[in-house]
Amino acid sequence: MEVEGKKIVVVGLARSGIAAANRLSEKGARVRVTDAKPRDLLESSLAQLTPGIEVETGGHDETAFDEADLIVVSPGVPLSIPPLVQAREKGVEVIGEIELGFRLLPGEYIGVTGTNGKSTTTSLIGAMLRAGGREVAVGGNIGTPLTNLVGLEASHPVRVVELSSFQLEGIATFRPHVAVLLNLSPDHLNRYAGMEDYIGAKARIFMNQGGEDFAVVNFDDPRCVAVTHDLAARVVPVSLCRKVTGGVYTDGDRMVSSLPSFRGEILPVDAVRIPGLHNLENALAATAAALVTGCDVAAIRSVLQEFPGLPHRMESAGEVRGVRFINDSKGTNIGAVLRSLESLEQPVHLIAGGQGKGTDYRALRKTVAERVDSLVLIGEAADRMAEDLSGTTRIERASSMQEAVRIAFAAARPGDVVLLSPGCASFDMFTDFEERGAVFCAEVRRLKDGK
Repeated sequence: MEVEGKKIVVVGLARSGIAAANRLSEKGARVRVTDAKPRDLLESSLAQLTPGIEVETGGHDETAFDEADLIVVSPGVPLSIPPLVQAREKGVEVIGEIELGFRLLPGEYIGVTGTNGKSTTTSLIGAMLRAGGREVAVGGNIGTPLTNLVGLEASHPVRVVELSSFQLEGIATFRPHVAVLLNLSPDHLNRYAGMEDYIGAKARIFMNQGGEDFAVVNFDDPRCVAVTHDLAARVVPVSLCRKVTGGVYTDGDRMVSSLPSFRGEILPVDAVRIPGLHNLENALAATAAALVTGCDVAAIRSVLQEFPGLPHRMESAGEVRGVRFINDSKGTNIGAVLRSLESLEQPVHLIAGGQGKGTDYRALRKTVAERVDSLVLIGEAADRMAEDLSGTTRIERASSMQEAVRIAFAAARPGDVVLLSPGCASFDMFTDFEERGAVFCAEVRRLKDGK
């Protein structure tokens, strides 16, 4: 992709927008960045920009949009905002940062999407391929913008990319050799008109694949299965519940492959280190993706037995007087909360709430009634959650994470679990889910110290 001398507008100054602007500027483009936030809220972002980039804050100059050769949009910015709609109507191409990265870095890609489990599965695939001797770059929604890899790669690695629905909205030619769809449950409904629009955004991961590509799909999720009906790629099913042909599945206490590249037992289920049925689903999908790329089975086995999981995803935060604390701060939607609760057999004291996403929390009623001994609610969504979950269990409110941890601990008995799995975004009280999880863990440490 040739960008030298072109006028390119980058919209949104989050992590991927900064990366895109800097790479384009380094390649000789005339770059203008624009963000609707006021300048005083963007100082740390602006400090990361390459000198010479033009900056606009507090709104968007539609003239600059209309005169651009290309517009690159950060995933947090909806493609439906009027200046972008008008620019497209005038023939200006509008793409996302993932599409830009793909054009600047052609090669072999593995893309991973779904409502939950993306980061774990992406990390597992990357670890498997590395263990099998491949050079691998991992990026995307997992933390490293794809365009940050431009100019840093010594050769041509396999790129394993985590993809959110927001990022997939902005692709045009992006084509993963292997595309993984893990699951589909309600999320981000404050951005989409409904569930069908959300599913449509996720399904874009398959849209440029051909007959020589692979679509790894969770066949235990009916919504995922429905997406596969018209795919050009070869569908590779994975299942916890039944034997599947040409895929990877569990058969009793064994993980088994029926793929042409390897047929037979991969390893016993209880040898997989990361706990929980949801993580076993992730392991099946990662194994299938690695196998279709030719990864050695011995490498896959070693990773499944050694991979400890990721921070803020059902992460142990310690034990105080017989009460276990689990940090699942990355549980930002209903599907994640359900999976986390279903993976625990002990009585649970759940800390939930935060910034809502237009979600109906009544889908949690049955599981909360069955598995949650007490519920402590925080953040902007507390009132809506209390209303939707009224009568399921004892519900209390907290004004801070410290207070929430204290209330949950006071209600717990030895052998119980205090689980932070918010079902919401974090931005009403914290910078991101990582800060939220870190504050939770810090409060657990304070309890341990008797403070």
